Amino acid sequence: MRILIVEDEAVIARRLARLVRELLGDQLTRLDTCDDLDDAARRLAGAAYDLVFLDLDVQGDDGFHLLRSAVAGAFHTVVVSAHTERAIEAFELGVVDFVPKPFSLARLRQAVDRARGVTAVAQPLRYLAIRAPDGVELIALDQVRHISAADDYAELHLDDGSTRLHDKSLTTLAAVLPAHFVRIHRCHLVDLRRASRLRAEPGSQYALILADGTELPVGRTRIAALRERMI
Repeated sequence: MRILIVEDEAVIARRLARLVRELLGDQLTRLDTCDDLDDAARRLAGAAYDLVFLDLDVQGDDGFHLLRSAVAGAFHTVVVSAHTERAIEAFELGVVDFVPKPFSLARLRQAVDRARGVTAVAQPLRYLAIRAPDGVELIALDQVRHISAADDYAELHLDDGSTRLHDKSLTTLAAVLPAHFVRIHRCHLVDLRRASRLRAEPGSQYALILADGTELPVGRTRIAALRERMI
């Protein structure tokens, strides 16, 4: 994993880096630290990371300014902060975990497992942040009908018929979505609350019909589980 730590307290940054090395061992391929939000933004724009540990108070600057951009990126974000009153806001934006200070090795292990998709995200998000020409656009998750793979990105299909491109892959995005978003195909995630029925196609193929008439293919290995969810 390639990890960036954004933390302005040197003692905490060193401890976090040490515990991350202990947790990941040979699986850690890159570990960078910075103590400035502008520096962090430059690093995120110029290098590929899998996971960012972000403090919310960096040299007096509000980490939420970076967070809104970070959750639109292709990587996962874990907030590490004493400002626990902002945890719900962070989860609503799409972080995979919020680790209160002071933290333990066991708590960090839980956060890393969530980033890997080993365990579920603690709280469901309410918005998806996407990069826009003038900054970051927040899309209410309730406006998303389904999500399709678009090479290394994910394409959001919205209620108004428009689409938005998210920097995260379908697999990475699935790790932070609530349980009612279901992977029905290697190329499609669907809000199952919008599903109408399953339709059999020639050759043992199936399609999921949404309430608005949209038809999406269902992978053969996912049909049985999808049937159970729709009962």
